[in-house]
Amino acid sequence: MIGKLKGLIDSLGEDELVLDVNGVGYLVHAGGRTLSKLEVDAEATLHIETYVREDQFKLFGFLSEGERAWFVRLQSVQGVGAKHALALLDALGPGEVESAAALGDASAFERAKGVGKKLAQRIATELKDKPPPLGRNLAGGAAALNAALGTPVAAPAVAGGGAREAAVSALINLGYGEGDARRACAAALNELGEDASEGALIKASLKELAR
Repeated sequence: MIGKLKGLIDSLGEDELVLDVNGVGYLVHAGGRTLSKLEVDAEATLHIETYVREDQFKLFGFLSEGERAWFVRLQSVQGVGAKHALALLDALGPGEVESAAALGDASAFERAKGVGKKLAQRIATELKDKPPPLGRNLAGGAAALNAALGTPVAAPAVAGGGAREAAVSALINLGYGEGDARRACAAALNELGEDASEGALIKASLKELAR
């Protein structure tokens, strides 16, 4: 199976691209958010999810491991296929998907193209009490892994989610359950924005938990 590809963007389409890796052109399917950040002839590294079916072989590409992990997790919900998962990540991005899942916010999922009210509610219900996906490098889900092992320690900062994970880990170290910590951080991020610092997130999360 293919897990990651690094090469030059040969061409871009509406929902796919061709990545030239040492003279071999890989056809990779991707969402609009990913495609909008790529340029022809520019170097790119894509995290790949490989789909093998009886009648097809597809590669789905993402700019971060977190996006790929959420792409897989979203499809664990009945009725959500690859098309829906890409649409959800296009509309929300991995950070907002995590916040919506933690808060059980069905209205956020409804923003995705092709996701109706019933499916959005199912996604919110099924993902609400689950920790975010660990991904292949495990760094993005360090707090969840440590909690599962009974040894909650500070999670290493990671691009695209370092402040959130560090804040969640700090709250766990203070004695809060991971589910409560993630919901509080999600609410804090909704208030402060995805670029909030670790300190601001912890402070706002503690206020949320004190309500």
